[in-house]
Amino acid sequence: MAVILGCETLQGVLGMRDAIDLLEAASFHEAAGRTAVSPRLNADFERGWMRILFAADYQTGYFATKAYHRIEGVGVRYVVTLYRLRDGEPVALIDGRPITDLRTGAASGVVARKVPIPGPVSVGVIGSGNQARAQLESLAAVYDVNSAAVYSPTQAHREAFAREMSGKLGIAVTAVGSAEAAARGRAVVATASGAASGEPILRGNWLEQCRLLCAVGNTRPQFAEADVACFRDAALVVMDSLNAIHETGELRQAVRSGALPESKRATLEQVVSGAVTVPRAGLVVFKSVGTALQDLALAARYYELLGSRAGVPDVPGLASLRPK
Repeated sequence: MAVILGCETLQGVLGMRDAIDLLEAASFHEAAGRTAVSPRLNADFERGWMRILFAADYQTGYFATKAYHRIEGVGVRYVVTLYRLRDGEPVALIDGRPITDLRTGAASGVVARKVPIPGPVSVGVIGSGNQARAQLESLAAVYDVNSAAVYSPTQAHREAFAREMSGKLGIAVTAVGSAEAAARGRAVVATASGAASGEPILRGNWLEQCRLLCAVGNTRPQFAEADVACFRDAALVVMDSLNAIHETGELRQAVRSGALPESKRATLEQVVSGAVTVPRAGLVVFKSVGTALQDLALAARYYELLGSRAGVPDVPGLASLRPK
């Protein structure tokens, strides 16, 4: 019997530190060879597109698919289907939107734990949506963040972000008028913009004092958030999946220009497991496209915490076995 976990049911159940711990554990499972993760399936159709991902975690005993689609003029919807490994039974249908926002933020937190920055930290955020909020919350869960600056093209949006996140995190968050003003002088920069352009919104020459850049907004090959200099000047570039090299415009440009040789590439699981050591100085770039393993880690915990709660709707006989 499968349960249905909607967006409202998930709210407040997992905190950001919980999510970081879960993704870190999943990375250890991946490093130990105890997972299976597929490339993203992309399908375009009239007035929209569909993306489908799959992962299995043998350590936790689940596998999952995530399907998300966009309809022109409507927006994006996400659904995670969680299955039990031992018998293949679907156990939960879960709204994937809160999972997507939380795991995207938490993945940056996993990297941040491996890039220590002493003393008070100032963060620059480019973008003002849910994922930008999750980025700042995640970084504040790891670092002693005492201030942040946010830029988004719409003044009202960046000012609302500043007010909300100042109150939520208890730090000074300031809305600024340009991406450069958000990035310059910051120890950590996060890009989570909705920009859909081949012209990068972030320039490497703004990052002289930056120790960690988390670029999470773009997952399409024709677009780019960060310019080639961001990768050329990096001491290490971490990706949550090697598929990111093929899926994102900024990494394609960096590889094509010679700015991203194999010698300075690493995956998230390599950094978490210690197979790759983070340099003690210099810029570390984390380019995230998200993986179904990350979605699975959160989906499984939501199911374990909520699946037996009274009032949660269920779907009897979902995906019944074909008679032999």
